[in-house]
Amino acid sequence: MTQYETIRIERNAAPGVTLLTFNRPEQRNAMNPQLHEDMTAADLAGRFLLAPEGTVWQDGPLALAVRGGAICYLDEIVEARQDTTVVIHPLTDSRRILPLDKKNELVPAHADFQLVISYNPGYQSAVKDLKESTKQRFVAIDFDYPAPDIEAEIVVREAGVDRDIAHRLVDIALRSRNLRGHGLDEGASTRMLIHAGRLMIAGVGLKAASRASIVLPITDDADMREALNAAIEACIQ
Repeated sequence: MTQYETIRIERNAAPGVTLLTFNRPEQRNAMNPQLHEDMTAADLAGRFLLAPEGTVWQDGPLALAVRGGAICYLDEIVEARQDTTVVIHPLTDSRRILPLDKKNELVPAHADFQLVISYNPGYQSAVKDLKESTKQRFVAIDFDYPAPDIEAEIVVREAGVDRDIAHRLVDIALRSRNLRGHGLDEGASTRMLIHAGRLMIAGVGLKAASRASIVLPITDDADMREALNAAIEACIQ
């Protein structure tokens, strides 16, 4: 990822994007503003604030990353309004600048500055979608669940359970993912398996840990919960 200045990651509920972005060999600083529909361009770029000494300019997280050569990671980019996200356009073409109109300043991007955005395309709607002109400014990575053996190793490392338990948890997750589009919007994420594993390390049984970490959080539908509980029973036997 290091040679690309702008990266767009399309992913499902599988975790790892944040880990991939923040845990880099070069140990660079990173900004991770939380995007939402009430966020304005000023929240990203910066604004004037009242202080005891008078009106002062405060850089936003995007401006700080641009000046300092950090990574700016905009997770769930589609949650922000389109008139907010267009502030990144001058940064993602040959200009590589951030216009601060209120300050009458053009901030050139540091050579090490990198912009990463991510979102789940399955949750998009006509209202919440990236503009084509924004999409085409990024190289893209399709981020999916890891292969079962790799996922089990992740659970072993992160939760501290043995490989047999990890593989059972992955089997439960695979069964839940087969229900995607058939009652579930998403199957169990690796993060859920790690939560279940940590509960087991604390003394909770496999069935109870799976129910608390996977079944109950993933759906409120009674029939789907029953189907998931049946899948857990099959994996325990």
